[in-house]
Amino acid sequence: MRGKDERRTVRSRSLRRSSTRTELVLWRQLRDRQLGGFKFVRQEPVGPYYPDFVCREQHLIVEVDGGQHSDNAADRERDAFLTGLGYRIIRIWNNQIFENIEGVLQMLHSELEKAPHPAPLPASGARERRTPAS
Repeated sequence: MRGKDERRTVRSRSLRRSSTRTELVLWRQLRDRQLGGFKFVRQEPVGPYYPDFVCREQHLIVEVDGGQHSDNAADRERDAFLTGLGYRIIRIWNNQIFENIEGVLQMLHSELEKAPHPAPLPASGARERRTPAS
């Protein structure tokens, strides 16, 4: 069982308190299972990173970005790490939220309806071995 990590909790709380206006606009639409009944959390620690929004159930991360993220090598590295953990990552530009929040919500709902893993591993984590047909 995992114990409480005070340092990560403090960091998450700090990031939530300093949310951008754009993040707050989107959060008002995602919180309390308002989008298709899916639960989102903000600034949830995932590995060494703190994504803006995470839907754990669907392994979906939503990042709200400004222009500084358009071609960022650190973002590519971060995305590769999170994808390696099985997360899908959606980046939404600030202007999309302000100019077309309904379109953003429709797109997110569509992504949430997709199954996170078409063939998940058994609960034991072991892969089944197929035997060749005789």
